[in-house]
Parts: sequence; structure tokens; C-alpha cells
Amino acid sequence: MIYFLEPAWFLALTPVLVLAAAYVWRQRRRAATAIRFSNLDLLKTLAPKGIGWRRYLAAGTFLAGLVALAAGLAKPSAQMQVPSERATVILAIDVSLSMQAADVAPTRLQAAQEAAKHFINDLPRSYNVGLVSFARTAQVLVPPTKDRPAAIEAIGSLELAEATATGEAVFTALDAIRSVPSDTGQEPPPARILLLSDGYRTFGRPVEDAAAAAAEAGVPVSTVAFGTDQGVVDISGQLQRVPVDRQALADLAERTGGYFYEAASAEELKRVYRDMGSSLGMREVPVDLTRWFAAAALLLTLLAGAFSLLWTPHLPL
Repeated sequence: MIYFLEPAWFLALTPVLVLAAAYVWRQRRRAATAIRFSNLDLLKTLAPKGIGWRRYLAAGTFLAGLVALAAGLAKPSAQMQVPSERATVILAIDVSLSMQAADVAPTRLQAAQEAAKHFINDLPRSYNVGLVSFARTAQVLVPPTKDRPAAIEAIGSLELAEATATGEAVFTALDAIRSVPSDTGQEPPPARILLLSDGYRTFGRPVEDAAAAAAEAGVPVSTVAFGTDQGVVDISGQLQRVPVDRQALADLAERTGGYFYEAASAEELKRVYRDMGSSLGMREVPVDLTRWFAAAALLLTLLAGAFSLLWTPHLPL
């Protein structure tokens, strides 16, 4: 979307509008004068043949060029997304007991580990990546770092535990992001939390509080609801169903400006991570469009001159 940094310069359109009004008035006056000729045959010999509507094309193109030039004075700009050279990505992975369900082969946790390793390997080397695991509590296993082998090794060592503290995972990830030092004279790098979970929060602070904290910090949380509603786990000799809490994860993503995904297989999860990777580290920057408006003004003016010389003996001045 185009916006203008100095819209006051649109006042420069005033003389253009006056010129357009004068042109219309002159054309109407000329038509009124022509009607006074009583000898229509003589009028046909005096009027140029075959011009018709083209007589207005040169003037219209010339006026359009002036409009583009006046708009260029208002400093037109647009927000464009460009890849960031640096970013911080925190992977938050649920290690609650429900992640041992085998509805996603070989298990939810093993599939998540494999997909996360590929995701980290595909990230730009200039990005910091951190790892948070959460069950009853959330802990930073790897603080934000460019050390890919350390993060991959930590993913391989994830162990299951009781309960699910989704809100604590977000708060812990935010703390890890704040620990990243800013380069001298630069703003902190953009950050994003990627949270994978399969169950309902059963412990810790509410997800709504975590979403509010992430939104206030300007850190989007993208979430993945992983697994199927047919998943079951054996806890103390009893089979328990472990459906996926999609709504809570979708709300968390929406409230923080992140993206919500669903994955019911290892391949779907890998595709989700690839989609996440393509949207990471993008930032919006203002792009000055003045030169394009000036180029349009020049092109329209040249076309006006060409049209005028092609169909009349003078320039549209």
C-alpha cells in the first residue's frame, strides 16, 4: 500500500486542476464558436480529418504527467518486506507425557524431534536459535545461539515429564529473547517463538497471560497443534485419550500476531516447519517511490509530446 510522507505537497495539484479546467473551458468555447459557421462544407475542409477523440489524448496524457509529478513531491512510499540479516528464533517443544502417543509414527515426540532438527539446519546461519522444553515447568535447554550442533544435540536429548505448562513456555522463551545482546547502535534483532504442543494446559500461568506478555513485547508466537484426536497413551497401566487443544493454540497465535498450524503426521510437521522458516526474519521497511513517480511523469510527458506532434503541428503547451 502506498502512502505519502508529505501530503501537504498535494497542494501542487491546484494549478494542474486549474489548467485542466481551462482546457475544458477552451474546448467548449471552441465548439460553440464552430457552430456559428453556417457553411458546413467549408467547416469540414478547415477541420483536421480523422483526429476525433485523439485530439484530447495529448492534452490528457500531459495533464496525467503533471499529476504524477505533483504526487511525487508528496514523497510516496510503501512498506515492503525484506529478509532480515539477523533474527532470534526460540523453539518451544512440549515434552508432556501425551507426546509419547503413537498416532504420529513413531511417536509424537520423536517426529517432533526429527522435524525440529531439519528446521534448525535450514535456518540462516546468521540467526540465533534457542530451545525451550516444557511439561510441568519450562526450561531453557539452549539459550539463543548460532551454535547449531548444540541445539540439535539438545533436541535429541528431550525427555518426557508430567503436566503441560504452555503459558510458562511462552514466558520462559520471552526471557531467553531478552538475554540476546543488541549490537552497538542497532535495535534488538526481530524475534519469534515457535511453539509445538499437543495437549491442554494443565499447569502454570494461563495461556492468555502469556499471549498478552508476548504481544506487549512485540514477539509473535506461531503455534503447531501436533497429533490427532485418536491419540492415546498408557499412564499407570491405563489408556487415556490425548486429543489436541487446537483452540487454545490458535488463540495464542492470533493474539500475538503469529501463525497457527495443524500437523497430524511427521511429513505434515516438516512442511509446517518449512512454511515457518520462509516467514521468519522478515521485516517491513519503507521504500521511497519518488523516482518511480518522477519516471512516470517523464514518460507521460514524452508521450504527450509524441501524440501532439503525430496528430497536430505543435506540442501540448
